[in-house]
Amino acid sequence: MENNKKYWKGLEELHETPEFKGLQGREFAEELPVEEVLSEGTLSTPTPRRNFLKAMGFGVGAVTLAACNRAPVNKAVPYLIKPEEITPGVANYYASTYNGYGVIVKTREGRPIKIEGNPASPINKGGVCAQGQASVLDLYDNNRLNGPMLNGNASSWDVVDTFLKEQLTAISTEGKGIRVLASSILSPSTKALLDEFTAKYPTTKLITYDTISASAIINANRNSFDKPTLPSYRFDNAQVIVSFDADFLGSWISPVEFTKQYVFNRNAFALKANKSMSRHIQIESTLSLTGSNADKRITLKPSQQGVAVLALYNALAKSSGAPTFNVSGLEESKQEAIEATAKELLVAKGKSLVVSGSNDVSVQVVINAINSLLGSYGVTIDLDNASNQKQGTDVEVTELVKEMNSGAVGALFVLGVNPAYTLPNPAAFTEALKKVKLTVSFADRVDETAVLCAVVAPDNHYLESWGDAETRRGVYAIVQPTINPVYNTRQAQQTFLNLADNVASYYEYLTAYWNTNVYPKNTTGESFNAFWQNVLRDGHFIAPALPSQSYTFTKDLTAVAETIKGTAKASSGVELTLYTPVIMGDGANGNNPWLLEMPDPVSKVSWDNYVAVSKKQADEWGVKDNDVVEVKSANHSVKLPIVIQPGQIYGSASIALGYGRTAAGKAGNNVGKNAFPFVSILNGSFQNIAAVTITKTAEVYELAVTQTHTSIEGRDIVRETTLGEYQEDPTARSGKRHKEKMYDLWYTHRKDGHHWGMAVDLNACTGCSACIVSCSAENNVAVVGREEVLKRREMHWIRIDRYYTFNEGDKSATREKEYNHFEDFENVSVVHQPMMCQHCDHAPCESVCPVLATMHSSEGLNQMVYNRCFGTRYCANNCPYKVRRFNWFDYANNNDFDYHMNNDMGKMVLNPDVTVRSRGVMEKCSMCVQRIQAGKLEAKVAKAPLLDGKIQTACSSSCPADAIVFGDINDPNSKVSQLLKDERVFYVLEELNVQPGIGYLTMVRNTEKKATHAEHGAHHEG
Repeated sequence: MENNKKYWKGLEELHETPEFKGLQGREFAEELPVEEVLSEGTLSTPTPRRNFLKAMGFGVGAVTLAACNRAPVNKAVPYLIKPEEITPGVANYYASTYNGYGVIVKTREGRPIKIEGNPASPINKGGVCAQGQASVLDLYDNNRLNGPMLNGNASSWDVVDTFLKEQLTAISTEGKGIRVLASSILSPSTKALLDEFTAKYPTTKLITYDTISASAIINANRNSFDKPTLPSYRFDNAQVIVSFDADFLGSWISPVEFTKQYVFNRNAFALKANKSMSRHIQIESTLSLTGSNADKRITLKPSQQGVAVLALYNALAKSSGAPTFNVSGLEESKQEAIEATAKELLVAKGKSLVVSGSNDVSVQVVINAINSLLGSYGVTIDLDNASNQKQGTDVEVTELVKEMNSGAVGALFVLGVNPAYTLPNPAAFTEALKKVKLTVSFADRVDETAVLCAVVAPDNHYLESWGDAETRRGVYAIVQPTINPVYNTRQAQQTFLNLADNVASYYEYLTAYWNTNVYPKNTTGESFNAFWQNVLRDGHFIAPALPSQSYTFTKDLTAVAETIKGTAKASSGVELTLYTPVIMGDGANGNNPWLLEMPDPVSKVSWDNYVAVSKKQADEWGVKDNDVVEVKSANHSVKLPIVIQPGQIYGSASIALGYGRTAAGKAGNNVGKNAFPFVSILNGSFQNIAAVTITKTAEVYELAVTQTHTSIEGRDIVRETTLGEYQEDPTARSGKRHKEKMYDLWYTHRKDGHHWGMAVDLNACTGCSACIVSCSAENNVAVVGREEVLKRREMHWIRIDRYYTFNEGDKSATREKEYNHFEDFENVSVVHQPMMCQHCDHAPCESVCPVLATMHSSEGLNQMVYNRCFGTRYCANNCPYKVRRFNWFDYANNNDFDYHMNNDMGKMVLNPDVTVRSRGVMEKCSMCVQRIQAGKLEAKVAKAPLLDGKIQTACSSSCPADAIVFGDINDPNSKVSQLLKDERVFYVLEELNVQPGIGYLTMVRNTEKKATHAEHGAHHEG
């Protein structure tokens, strides 16, 4: 069956605007900035590159001017006494924990340089998110504090400890409260330590504050089942998944864990084994990363979410005889869609899951009732082995501000949070803080809260720290240092120990805690020392899990239903949704250049946040992309540029949180605008919705959008099919049925020995972009900054292309010229496609390079010889995939760009196995050839065969969805070889006969009822 869908990257490409055509007509991203190359005064105005070369009388060789800057100078200092554990040139690996999940930290010569997922971790199973990958760069941030501060001045730890003890003693004597305001503490030893601190100072109370709150879920479980916990969800056990505005693949609670579970029933192995897959329905107002992966989307305004949850409950309750409630406010088509969703859930009863991202307790109580009717507890929801990832209660935070205002709080310790930036009413917190006698921040820099505190006791980076975590009940993970503290910082736990007059180091306290509390749960009979060494090696210890029980909802929902209906009145203005961006999160990593330059997975905007609105709304207001609007609520206003976002429902707008920092550091200050003050408080919970008015201004602000830097030009780039078509014919739409005879102009490369290649499963790729940060970290990819991204000069070696298409069955699904159906723009489908150098066997770049800087290896790799390249860029011109990057500037020696690898501290993160490219050369994906060579050498030294999976590229090793599989195509038993034989495989632009080495597996959407009702059968290995 042929695919008649039209795919497009953005509205400018869909409509073929003159501006877009003009950009695509220029082969190169930007003319050579000769005014920057020549000496000052040689040229007064920019001259086109080719004309400049003619005027100077030079031939092609004159382009070496682009590389005229001196090469970087590397200075080496030999060891006088070499540390025993360090062998120059050989990496060391440490098991540790980031944000509750297991990681492997690679160090070189004592420097942590790369984060990988720990495959043995039961939480993430080897996956890592973009923030986890980028966390190693924060270690070398020269904006971190180099020691404690007292009353705004640099101090020493002894002086600070003495001051704190004196102050705490006086406050405790007065009987005033001591409060510790902290993010969810996963560490059981830290909680025990705070109990010891409280014993010393009895007026102490811990207040847990989650910037992105799940307080309503915890309170709803308290109300419903008398279990105030956050459940563990099991998406892998669900045949039908319904999500109300929960971005569980992007930012909701535990996205890496949920991604692993989600693709378990949707990837190539599930389809091959069962000819079936799970069904995912997303109900939301804006296009989230999770919604972009859904089989079906239902768009609803924020004010309708609660009513829709009630409508779904009613439809399910009718089948079981449970009481129902009058519901109004939903359009007829939306009501029908909800009822159809209920039928699908009932068919999958016992193997279904309904989740909601709402922080409204009433909504979450109804969600509990729905899951009880569906028999989800004990199967897809586990209340007995609960998650500890969110523990905050919003009411306690609001009460704390009242306490501070009343003068009842004598001391406030702020640990792991930044309330002056993230609270809904930061001004109220700031004023209340002035009435607290002793204020202490453990921030690693003078952030928005620390600048208000008398004492700043900078905490270590997690890679410098000892610690532990109990992410889920019974799953204990260890945090161990991989480097001595880079600056004069100290773990917050050590400060609390000192203040409690405990003379132990935190490491001694930690091991003693594990000996007493965790070791007894070990059943192997080994000694504690042996047990501890195993934990340090493995990174975790797993205690026996409790049986996951079934729970029945028995509460009366009458009052809850009335509360929901009372708050469901549509606003007279625009309904604003505040969402957590996948890349930047809550802004805690706001000074990380890898994250700032990462394009948003959906909009592809970098270095900014924006106001996303629907096309209908934009046309009604007379605004277009980049037009600046003022967004105003009752107590806050910001000016931000517009992005017309397909998938956004009319009458609503959305803004990302986590931007607008003013004290993050040189890279992150004043990037975007702070939207946290728009957060409202309803029934004691923080609500990420607001009623606003939006007014057009006369300003224009150009956003750095990467998606349309290349064009699809109507070619057959992505392919998709439906589950029904796949079940009838696995080769449907893959291209295998219509092969054309190919003629070769060039000789065929021999394929003896290894032949490296990749398989990319479009059904598994969620577009999370962790692979991009992983590639940058592994291969020393330069950060170029917003202005250079605007000029289409980003350097990423891998990108995730996001394609929109109208849903089949919609009026505009196959028509190319009629785009006035606004409802179609609200219900688009999305395909995410990783795109990197395809390592073609008939590579068009190789035949045009005049100096053989790009050439083919005997193992199937398209290689770059950097010292030959002098920047003609002919190869980029000849590459149909547009994956080659020209290095315009000497980023490693640019003093004006003082972050990432542009300062002495930032250079510590560089991988010594990969050349740092200088100005004027072309670079691209190398399939991590350094890893290939290291793996081959390791096998040779061990005199053992090179086993499949022993070598992984940075992108494949980090992918939470295991969507990218790397290996030896010549090995018939390798995973990649097996996948490339799958019926769904196609090669992008294979009609050009460039013979790419990367195969893609056609995307399959579960859009048909017969597929929805299919049984999944036994679990599979994947």
